[in-house]
Amino acid sequence: MAVNIPSGLLEACVVVGASTENLKELYQAQLQGKEKEHPLLEAEVLQVHAPPFVFRESQTDGHGHAPAFSRGQRRRSFLKKKRERAAVSSSNGTKTIDSSSTSSADDLSVPKNIDLIALPQLCFPGGLVVATESQEDSYHFLVFTDVFGNQTHGVVVQYYKSLQFSLDGMTSQNGHRSSKPLRLYTAYSICVISKYPYYNALRDCLSSFLVQLKTCRMVDFEEQVKEFSAKLALVPIPPPGQLQVAFNLKPLEIVLPPREDMDRPAVDLDLHLPFLCFRPEQILQVICSILTEQRVVLFSSDWARLTLVAECFMFFIHPLHWQHPFVPVLSRQMLDFLMAPTAYLMGCHLHHLEEVASETEDLILVDIDDGTVSSSCDADLPEMPLIAVECFKRRVEGLHIHYDLELCRQGSSSDLSDLRVRRRQWQRKLNSEILNVTLELIVNIFRGVHDHLNFEHRVFNSEEFLRAQEPADQMFYQKVLDTHMFHSFLRERLNRKMDAFTRMEINTRSEAYRMRTMSDAPRRPTTQEMARKYTGPENRLSKRLGMSLPNLVEERSLNGPVRQLSLMKSPLQSDKGATYRPGFKLPSKPFKTFKLPDFPPPLAFHYVQNYYMDLINHLSKVITSVSPEDSSLLARYYYLRGLVNSVAGKRLDALTDLQNLYRTDTDIFPVELVTALVDSLQTSERALADRRPDLKRLISRVKKSSEQARLEDGGSVKKFELPRTHMLVEDFVRRVQESGIVKDLGTITRLFDALTVGQQKQVDPEVFRFFYTIWKETEAEAQDVDLPTSVLEHLEANECVYKLSSSVKTSHGVGKIAMTQRRLFLLTEGRPGYVEVAKFRDIEEVKISSAPFLLLRIPSLKIKTSRRKETFEANLKSECDLWHLMIKEMWAGRKMADEHKDPQYVQQALTNALLMDAVVGCLQSQKAIYAASKLAYFDRMKREVPMMVPKTTSETLKHKINPCLNLPSPQPVDILLYTPGQLGEADSGSGGYPKLWCALSGGKVVVFDAASWSMQQNCLQVGTSRLNCMLGVDHQQLWIGSQDSVIYIINPYSMACNKQLTEHRGEVTGLALEDRPDKYSPLVAYSCSAEGTVIMWDVATLQVKRHFRLSCDKLQSLQIHSGRLWCCAQDCVMEVRRNGTLHRKIALPDHLRGSSSFYSSFVVFNERDLLWTGCANAGELCVWHLSDLRKPFQRIQLPDCAGVTCMIRVKNQIWVGCHGHSMYKAHGKIYVVDTDRHLVEKELVAHSDSIQTLCSAEDRYILSGAAGQDGKIAIWKVE
Repeated sequence: MAVNIPSGLLEACVVVGASTENLKELYQAQLQGKEKEHPLLEAEVLQVHAPPFVFRESQTDGHGHAPAFSRGQRRRSFLKKKRERAAVSSSNGTKTIDSSSTSSADDLSVPKNIDLIALPQLCFPGGLVVATESQEDSYHFLVFTDVFGNQTHGVVVQYYKSLQFSLDGMTSQNGHRSSKPLRLYTAYSICVISKYPYYNALRDCLSSFLVQLKTCRMVDFEEQVKEFSAKLALVPIPPPGQLQVAFNLKPLEIVLPPREDMDRPAVDLDLHLPFLCFRPEQILQVICSILTEQRVVLFSSDWARLTLVAECFMFFIHPLHWQHPFVPVLSRQMLDFLMAPTAYLMGCHLHHLEEVASETEDLILVDIDDGTVSSSCDADLPEMPLIAVECFKRRVEGLHIHYDLELCRQGSSSDLSDLRVRRRQWQRKLNSEILNVTLELIVNIFRGVHDHLNFEHRVFNSEEFLRAQEPADQMFYQKVLDTHMFHSFLRERLNRKMDAFTRMEINTRSEAYRMRTMSDAPRRPTTQEMARKYTGPENRLSKRLGMSLPNLVEERSLNGPVRQLSLMKSPLQSDKGATYRPGFKLPSKPFKTFKLPDFPPPLAFHYVQNYYMDLINHLSKVITSVSPEDSSLLARYYYLRGLVNSVAGKRLDALTDLQNLYRTDTDIFPVELVTALVDSLQTSERALADRRPDLKRLISRVKKSSEQARLEDGGSVKKFELPRTHMLVEDFVRRVQESGIVKDLGTITRLFDALTVGQQKQVDPEVFRFFYTIWKETEAEAQDVDLPTSVLEHLEANECVYKLSSSVKTSHGVGKIAMTQRRLFLLTEGRPGYVEVAKFRDIEEVKISSAPFLLLRIPSLKIKTSRRKETFEANLKSECDLWHLMIKEMWAGRKMADEHKDPQYVQQALTNALLMDAVVGCLQSQKAIYAASKLAYFDRMKREVPMMVPKTTSETLKHKINPCLNLPSPQPVDILLYTPGQLGEADSGSGGYPKLWCALSGGKVVVFDAASWSMQQNCLQVGTSRLNCMLGVDHQQLWIGSQDSVIYIINPYSMACNKQLTEHRGEVTGLALEDRPDKYSPLVAYSCSAEGTVIMWDVATLQVKRHFRLSCDKLQSLQIHSGRLWCCAQDCVMEVRRNGTLHRKIALPDHLRGSSSFYSSFVVFNERDLLWTGCANAGELCVWHLSDLRKPFQRIQLPDCAGVTCMIRVKNQIWVGCHGHSMYKAHGKIYVVDTDRHLVEKELVAHSDSIQTLCSAEDRYILSGAAGQDGKIAIWKVE
């Protein structure tokens, strides 16, 4: 496992040049005049230096760990066989090394990713030339890729040394000795190879090294290079985040910037280089060729530009990753690589451009020097999506890419380090802006992918995705969808990866899109999209919704966009379009710099060990000085110290540091490193670790995660395919869900019944294919509906036309009947006009009659509404029965939605109606209408079950929302938490909106914007177990207690769950926050677990201040009142002092002992010295005087209640959530109890399953969540 110990900055350092024999032969030829021009010499490997550079046998263990930043494999840092070296005099009397006979790769022990055979050609891609005049130093950059796609990076410097051979034995052209020696200059290359792409930093290192190397004697050359390499091997790599590492390599200070996150490499190059070389149009062409996996060749007369520009484009396509050959520098001997049949990205010298273009087909030719992009022969690039392109061009216009313009306002500085710091800061800021612009481009291109993913079955419906794109963009998407990189991108999306792409995609969703995702109705173009008039669609939509929903922000917010992050759209845009907000940026934190101590003599073991000790002590001092509130920075220092401890051989100390990442930032937790450390522990170390609870927990968790990682393969991605065999109901459900038609299990089951009417209960594949085709054809017809502006003016902004009849005769003239989610209207013929038929909520009667026509009677549909006296009649002929079914279903759904304050009923009814249409078109038989009637779910409910909601419930209920909308079946709402937002922060776009947090089964958390009740985060995964409790600690921490004994901590703004508290041994069941007596007192929180453990936490440091154990039967919850803890267990309620001593205990009332009842919830009413308790399996509340707890002084009976599940106090009311049974069916009931009169004021019924949780929203609204058969959230008004 030693190979998993991270290496330092250096992987290897290789010296390449000409052999002594070749140089000597060339010198003799020049002296004799045989060589008129200097020929190219063959470059060879002269030296190889790779860590470890210091090693002591007694310091290793059986696992091969060595105290160096290395892979732990012992490698020689020099040639294994030193042959006889010919002495050659240089201009300063030094000697070179003749290694012509030792250049074989077999004689070298080097890192396995480095190919020594090809390296000389790459170090001298233009050939090695001996010159008569000294040449300027030149740098270029390399990328090496192994068969697994792992990359290493190289920085090469070519510099010239003058050589003067002894004239003994040498004669000139005329046979006499020359009195004047011939002066030649030969080139050497030093290639520093690293696993990390620190191009600028390594170039700076080589620049500093050359200052001393040029003045050293040749006899010291190898030792100097070796010492330089050993120093770089001591440099640790900074963890992802905001901590950069700096070190001195005189005369320069070198800075290693960190990675921004775990998913992308560090940015240590100038990302604006392509913008200096190309216009935005050409940059987009190159990006397009990469996204479509073309064969791309870069050309430049400067070798350095090739790799830097190529690497820039790799950053531009993030989070997609190029998965084909990537060779930015090809030497002249490697040009045959361009004949490869696969996609690739390669680079070569500009003078090969015409040759390559004429001899190789289907290439994209990118001339960096000229700033052009062309193609050879049949290569053709599709046009990128217009909206994304226009947005990109606008954003590029705002980039300031010329540093000289920045210098105009600054004074001159004589301090080199100050100039470098200024430039570095400017470049970092510009790089961040460019990454933001290019990420936004990728988000705008692939924004619609999420809508066509089925997460349960891991299916991407590519046909539907393509059909949803603009016709002009479909060629581009067809090519992209077939690429390897897009397939990997899909796999990450299906794994719900929360990366920069996902965060930007969520943060830039329009409010209209958010509202649309709250509906599970089939997608159709809205009137907005038809009109292409986006003067502020969110304004109209949010205002209408806001009037009917409880609103927790100021009324002024309804007059503007509900969210500042909604998109500013151009007339070209659709709802899925690009972001045009030039001010939107992902937040960035300021960088901190950790300065490494000065390097010791790096080739002596004890000096290196002392260096590590100094480094650890230095990090320890910094850690103690960092504020506990800055947990992110603290995590980086813990990581760095853990890394240094691991390579210094202090494995237990390293594990302790890395364990601290759980409470500071789990995002950077190095699983592979910790696993390697655990596996390398010696027996004595393992025994010590087992005696420490924190390390024992860490080892257990790492072992468990390693086992899970071995079982997981990352998940596959499937494309939707039509079935080829008969389907039973289980297979049919899966196929329909994969198709994206509908997710709801109940609806699919009814569809199965409809398609199997009168036959065996299995669906024929031909029937399914026919049904699917008709569904898609109907969808396409709706996309083609083109309503005139005069008609659109009568419709709501987000209305969609879902069904259009054939032309029929009606009582209002001839025309087509159109159905939206809100109404029916007649689209009159001739000059198209609008005649409203009925809004569904106004319908009073729908029936079929027959109208006389000559000697025939034609079926007609009659609709009576409350707003018109006359009855609308339409001669729908053969369509009459279908329209009758659909309208009745929509009418019933609308009525239920109004009664239950649940708009989803309308969407479900609409889905049912459209499925009826597809079933009738599919079956085309006499039984078709009967089969379609199987889908009339709401109409049947209307006939069979009274739809009237009790008046008290109707008046108190404001709205219902469905957190399980994107799931195939309802899930229990285990816990709810409302967190208030600061409107000032909300307006500034920092994410400070009021939110509703909803925990579903399996660790899923859904987040709603409590201003509009739109879904903000449709699934945030917090572990995999049931979540029991939530607590809003402060504006940066939201704690969630889980059944897996972990307290997960979420940042409410970033939605990042990157902290964990792992001290509990049992499932965490309760959380509470103690009010601070003053603003200077530390904030304290409490948690409890089922086995009775209570822990007191310092919120700032997340350290345990105190813990104790209570003797009880399953501790379920706790609260804190007046400095005392109140803990509810199944068998008692306890009042406990802060030190853990029991103050008093309230046992179950006598009449409930011996039964199956147990305490489920309680409320402490301090002002009146009262305690209210509720029990599961008992339909009553007990009220206790705190002065006399021997028995309850009053019992309040709750009618039709089978047991109390939760209680909450709001103002002078107690709201009680219960479960009960009515007509053999479970239901949930809420009782509102007056605390003055001790009477039940209201009985509220709005859930079809027991109430699981209650929470208060600023004492203005109560939110209730129900168990799995219902799975919805009801919002109640508090009076």
